[in-house]
Amino acid sequence: MWEKIRQNWILLLLLLTGAVYFFLEYISPLIAPVLTALLFVTIFGPFLKKVQARFHIHRQLGAVLLLIAALLLFAGLVWILVFWIVGSLPGWIGSLKAVEEQLQILVHNLCIFLGQLVGVDGVYLENAILRGISQGINALGQHTLPGMMSQSLEYVKVLGAVGGFLVTFLISTILLAKDYDDIMNRLLDRRECHVFLEVICGVTRYIATFVRAQVVIMSVIGLTAAAGLTAARIPNGILWGILAGMLDALPFIGTGVVLMPLAVSLLVQGGYGQAVVCVVVYVICIFERELLEPRLIGRRMGVPPIAVLLSLYVGIQLFGLWGILKGPLGFVLIRESYLSIRRMQEMDRKE
Repeated sequence: MWEKIRQNWILLLLLLTGAVYFFLEYISPLIAPVLTALLFVTIFGPFLKKVQARFHIHRQLGAVLLLIAALLLFAGLVWILVFWIVGSLPGWIGSLKAVEEQLQILVHNLCIFLGQLVGVDGVYLENAILRGISQGINALGQHTLPGMMSQSLEYVKVLGAVGGFLVTFLISTILLAKDYDDIMNRLLDRRECHVFLEVICGVTRYIATFVRAQVVIMSVIGLTAAAGLTAARIPNGILWGILAGMLDALPFIGTGVVLMPLAVSLLVQGGYGQAVVCVVVYVICIFERELLEPRLIGRRMGVPPIAVLLSLYVGIQLFGLWGILKGPLGFVLIRESYLSIRRMQEMDRKE
């Protein structure tokens, strides 16, 4: 049966696709910490070996130190952003008051114009609109706050799940760093495990390529946003650009969560040219990501950029938000498994 499947490439691809989907949808969430630890040790294994040879530090300790260094770097970046945000709060509060005043003037003028247009008292129309907005805000607060309180247990569960993931990941990393070579050697001794090893190498190469591509894209977008905002003489343009570049890694949010509210704020305050610059920079950042991501990932993986873009779309349709990662990862799993099985087939024929 297996030989017939191997001979029929369409059936083989369908079987691999089903197996990969089942793995990503049902198995990977259960063993995510161990898989993450395996990828971490595989990617940084050569570096940990060099550290062990040069400083005579066990790989387990080297892995822990590397994780601590990464955590400290991330915490440092978060601290800089929080410090900047807290320091800028007084200015933001003042600008919000100015925005509120401008909105009130805008609503007043608009109501007077509409009242004259349709023959209704403009002041009455303005009061009705403001009263409706106030009631809407109060209703939202009444529904949102109890909802948040009722969901507090869910938040605790999420925090517990994240903590469990991190602890399991740390322990798995230490154990795998110790026994990684022995595990790989045992797998190499078994011919049927060669496909598994080749898939691991392919996925590791994809993860490393993906991370490098995201760093490059975030850097390019951050520089673009910082340069555009600074050229438009927007206050704290460099910091706004850096924040936009960092948040660009968030799916479906990206630079828009920074640039669009900033554009609205500037528009209300009368900075029409600066608001237009924010919108233009936002559009440029979108195009930069759409152009760079498939090219950087596809070129280094040896696949067409359109295949990477299609895998992203299919992944989002199948897995939702996580499809940003699972889509291209599933494509790599299918591709590497298929090529590895074909290579084994060729070897069998030659033998």
